Amino acid sequence: MSSATATSPVTNAFAASRLPRFSTLWILLASLAVSGVVVWLVTAAGEEAEFNVGLAVFFGAVLFAVANYVISLLVEGPRRAADRLVTTLVIAAFTVAMIPLVSLVYTVVVMGSGRIDLDFFTLSMRNVLGEGGGAAHAIIGTLLMTGLATVISVPIGLLTSIYLVEYGRGRLAQAITFFVDVMTGIPSIVAGLFAFALFELILGPGTRVGLSGAIALTVLMLPVVVRSSEEILRLVPNELREASYALGVPKWLTILKVVIPTSIAGISTGVMLSIARVIGETAPLLIAAGFSNNFNYDLTEGRMQSLPVFVYYSYVSQGTDFAPYIERAWAGALTLIAIVMILNLIARLVARIFAPKLGR
Repeated sequence: MSSATATSPVTNAFAASRLPRFSTLWILLASLAVSGVVVWLVTAAGEEAEFNVGLAVFFGAVLFAVANYVISLLVEGPRRAADRLVTTLVIAAFTVAMIPLVSLVYTVVVMGSGRIDLDFFTLSMRNVLGEGGGAAHAIIGTLLMTGLATVISVPIGLLTSIYLVEYGRGRLAQAITFFVDVMTGIPSIVAGLFAFALFELILGPGTRVGLSGAIALTVLMLPVVVRSSEEILRLVPNELREASYALGVPKWLTILKVVIPTSIAGISTGVMLSIARVIGETAPLLIAAGFSNNFNYDLTEGRMQSLPVFVYYSYVSQGTDFAPYIERAWAGALTLIAIVMILNLIARLVARIFAPKLGR
């Protein structure tokens, strides 16, 4: 056998040619430029026609996806071309999902920042018609009712999720899971009607107090806390529990010292999600807690205002000069978003402090 037998070279799919490092950026810029020129030529036919930025960006993105795939297919081969196409589609989907959020936050900040001042956070709307006034009474009502609802729902929800994960077996656990799922889909106005009817039976007809609004929010928070905490607790590795049992630690102490600290970050996130779920509710608080322009620090006496109801009435009950009412509505919406953001930052801080330390 001759040692000079020729052998055909082996093709390595991963050793194919590669596009330059910044080629994707240049393709994107070129696609946007071509799309912008085409859209300008098409829309500039009339004298009063305006350049449509959104249309140019849309067609530029489509042109970029096609051009990026074709160029990569010709230079790098089908494997990397498909990878570039899927990456482009994923980034496009993320961008489309972020556009409404960014637009919402931008609009609220622009429209609401003009009325954010000291008076807005220190004054109420008592005897105020037109300009002036503030939302301090509504901020206090929102914090009191949401805080009480959190104090009630978090312990009950967390204990329920611990029971379902660690102890629950048989029909009782199935029934609890079923009713929690049913409560998740309850309309918010039904929770308000429940709380209003409950306090009518206890305190008399027509009773609207802050405590009733807190109970309505509790009904809405409970299923979110239970389901989120249950899923987080199920993610704790069984090896941690077994190691604790092997050391002779009882089950209740294992849950307290091992399971909950391991999942505290996820539990905090679930609690924040439940608060964000209810802090913007209008219908149940309008029915259960009512409406008031005065300061009220007592949850058991008198009607209590909340920020969502404040925003609602500022928008629907405009006077002859509607501008101050619209400004207060936008400022209330911005304050509500700021409260949710601050609560999320606090939850992350709590999770970082109390999370188990893995280092020595």
